[in-house]
Amino acid sequence: MRIRLFYNKSVHENAAYYYELAKASREKISGVEKAMEETKKEMDAASVPEKKDVRVKKSKEWHEKFHSAYTSEGKLMIGGRSAQQNDQVVSKHMEDSDLFFHADIQGGAVFVLKDGIAASEGELREAAQMAASFSNSWKNGNASVDVYAVEKKQLTKNMSGGFVPAGAFAILGERRWFRAVKLALRIGLAEKGISLVPECSKARLKDELVLVPSPAGKDKGSLAKSLAKRFGLHPDDFLELLPNGKTKTLGV
Repeated sequence: MRIRLFYNKSVHENAAYYYELAKASREKISGVEKAMEETKKEMDAASVPEKKDVRVKKSKEWHEKFHSAYTSEGKLMIGGRSAQQNDQVVSKHMEDSDLFFHADIQGGAVFVLKDGIAASEGELREAAQMAASFSNSWKNGNASVDVYAVEKKQLTKNMSGGFVPAGAFAILGERRWFRAVKLALRIGLAEKGISLVPECSKARLKDELVLVPSPAGKDKGSLAKSLAKRFGLHPDDFLELLPNGKTKTLGV
């Protein structure tokens, strides 16, 4: 390797010149390497696909295709989401030991309280409040409604001289009445996710709200979006839970 020496500079000055030249070269190389590293990082980031919010569907229990909840003492309550489901709840899932609940108004969910004949007074009132809240009384903005309960043997689809439509039943014999049942539900987080229970339930939910019917409240779609934002879930998770009609939320 040839090195050019400057005759008009001393040995020390020539050495200093080449030292500074080497230093400048090292800085340029370092800058190039840094730029190459930044470019590589940008290319790697560009190659990663953008993440999108994905709704993970959890497996459901059989009763979750209906309106459903458990009483404070662990008994299952199931209600139809449609006239066809009202019929299914009774024909496929009601047993002799169960009780049938319905609000005293045209239109609403049939609720069956499993093992209802052996239920406590508190559980009966919880089932009555579910039947009240999922009746047309909510859509009408009513504060309360009467609810009745009967046994399976008192239900019939055969009525002399009349037609019993889908989702409805003719009642035989005496009914057990629950007068002026308040329309109110509570929603919040439970161990297995979001849960909806009657307001009178003893169950305690995390970050819960009380729902009541109100003409000044939010419609079902708007409320579902609001609840989804509050609980970090998808609006569809709430649309299948909520009653039809406008709803007002109250803090607990």
